[in-house]
Amino acid sequence: MSTLTESAPGFRPGRTLPLRVEAVRQLKRRRTQVMGLVLALLPFVLVAAFAIGGTPEGNPQRGPSLMQTATESGANFAATCLFVSAGFLLVVPVALFCGDTVASEASWSSLRYLLAAPVPRARLLWSKLAVALAFSAAAMVLLPLVALVVGTAAYGWGPLELPTGGGLAAGDAAWRLTVVVGYVFASQLVTAGLAFWLSTKTDAPLGAVGGAVGLTIVGNVLDAVTALGDWRNALPAHWQFAWVDALQPRPEWGGMLQGTAVSVTYALVLFALAFRAFTRKDIVS
Repeated sequence: MSTLTESAPGFRPGRTLPLRVEAVRQLKRRRTQVMGLVLALLPFVLVAAFAIGGTPEGNPQRGPSLMQTATESGANFAATCLFVSAGFLLVVPVALFCGDTVASEASWSSLRYLLAAPVPRARLLWSKLAVALAFSAAAMVLLPLVALVVGTAAYGWGPLELPTGGGLAAGDAAWRLTVVVGYVFASQLVTAGLAFWLSTKTDAPLGAVGGAVGLTIVGNVLDAVTALGDWRNALPAHWQFAWVDALQPRPEWGGMLQGTAVSVTYALVLFALAFRAFTRKDIVS
């Protein structure tokens, strides 16, 4: 079937399942809209929490933190929102968008009809992966962007006050926060790879999403086991907050470079496993 179709006059595999069509399908889904609403509401929840409980006091043993400077300016509030959400909340949309790709189509029994359209398997997977990563990146941008607007309205526009002292002008702060968002997205590629690979192995979307979130949590737990020593350097979770080094008077890039290398390496392996599993998957079963 595939050979006959691909040799048919006028057939172009690259024009099947355009990214725009897949993006519109995913955008109209209820879980996409709900996730966007949750991320957009988080800054308002934090503003209300600070209004009720005040700004947290510092811990003398751990030193100053971003939480102490959260209400200094809109830029500080945006950085704080990233700090409190990067460890878990931002994991959820990445796992959801990437884990619900193939598995949801299989659970609805629509996957076989997509391939019979015909859409080549590699093209189908690339389209879904590209859209899932694009929506994941949008989630990373949405939260700090809304937080910046809400924080500026609540606390005013000003420099990014650093916990260690000093501050960054608005232009420099915007550039640093852009770097931070990019690194947070890179660090979440492991979760994306896990969810995407599991999505090709199961017909249960919740299994793929929950499995990716669960394995990410396991990585965080293992990183907390100090007895592992240098073995923790191979864990993506070990580098998830390396972006804090960018919010220093003189930013340090070593930790972020190592964290990006670890995350991208794991992600590429997992994406390759996903493509291998999907090319051998019995869609009819």
